[in-house]
Amino acid sequence: MPRRKPAIVDTVVEKQPNDPIARRLRELGFVEGEQVSVVAGGPLGAEPLLVQVGFTRFALRRSEAARIVLKPEVAA
Repeated sequence: MPRRKPAIVDTVVEKQPNDPIARRLRELGFVEGEQVSVVAGGPLGAEPLLVQVGFTRFALRRSEAARIVLKPEVAA
């Protein structure tokens, strides 16, 4: 996903039943319909990613970010 380009969360993928990582991502605000954007990437392999949800920013590993399925933001 390009930096600073907003997208909308479609879903968070669970890799196992009652997946603690997927549950934590949803608790942090990565829920269906929420707008997100990648703000920056770390220096080594662009990890961690700095991701913004609403007015809050989180550092996510690429493996965690890969669980978040996005759809492009539709212009109103």
